[in-house]
Amino acid sequence: MIIVVSPAKNLDYETPLPTNKYSQPELLEESKILADICKTLTPLDLSNLMKISDKLAGLNAARFTEWQPNFNLENARQAIYAFNGDVYTGLDAYTLSDRDIDYAQNNLRILSGLYGLLKPLDLMQAYRLEMGTKLENPRGKNLYDFWGDIITQELNKSIASQQSNTLINLASNEYFKSVKKNSLSASIVTPEFRDWKNGQFKMISFFAKKARGLMARFIIQNKISNVADLKLFDAEGYTFNPALSTADKPVFTRKLD
Repeated sequence: MIIVVSPAKNLDYETPLPTNKYSQPELLEESKILADICKTLTPLDLSNLMKISDKLAGLNAARFTEWQPNFNLENARQAIYAFNGDVYTGLDAYTLSDRDIDYAQNNLRILSGLYGLLKPLDLMQAYRLEMGTKLENPRGKNLYDFWGDIITQELNKSIASQQSNTLINLASNEYFKSVKKNSLSASIVTPEFRDWKNGQFKMISFFAKKARGLMARFIIQNKISNVADLKLFDAEGYTFNPALSTADKPVFTRKLD
């Protein structure tokens, strides 16, 4: 199966890398178009566009100014070790075995506003450009217009190469909107994670993000190929809840003491 996750806003370019293995993003020519647009924007433009602080805007203006598409381990970092948010806390890539990373390279894909679609070991230079950003570009008024069918086509290539018929969607709504579901050559399964709060099970963003990473890790470590086996997921107290689940939306719940 193919797994998709969202990127993270926070980045880590400091922690020592556990491997020198890397690959190059498939869509760098597209990324360069976006980066060149962003290079023309001032820090104030970026602050207004992304709704970020002046400090963050200045940092990302500098990142775009320095961005160039010749990636190596001196100026870039593998995506799975560069992203540093809640999903990646759950995934905990630094503790995955070499065999697990090889599996992830074949089966895990990271959606990205700037890079479109990344394999775990694809090098990337630091950036911030969320998929929901309303950045005017030659193809439209936002990044969904820009990427169009491109991300879906790349996913279909991955699906074909792995002879898979299932895509496990562990991405946020913002990012999965970049995938044209009707054009995808696989069935989509979207696990949900809910915690007990105020007398009912609710999706709590912080916990759900980490749980998506935990689920990705579970699939990678166990080399899951059968959707039914997702029900065995039990990390950090989550268990499969058949009463709340459907075939394409398995729900995992927990009660925190």
